[in-house]
Amino acid sequence: MVDYKNHIESNPDIMLGKPVIKGTRITVELLLRKLADGYGAEEILEMYPHLKPEDLQAISIFIAKR
Repeated sequence: MVDYKNHIESNPDIMLGKPVIKGTRITVELLLRKLADGYGAEEILEMYPHLKPEDLQAISIFIAKR
């Protein structure tokens, strides 16, 4: 199981403290909107090639634990 803490961080100096994928300025919110708009994981990974499948898995776990 993916530990979301290894993939997602919140830092007040990055994107006003919104949760982001570590090492990026890509917010969890943005990726959730992409998924809600019907984009699949593979499409998102093509749009953001520096993301890994584990990053997207971490989002699901992050949201479920909130």
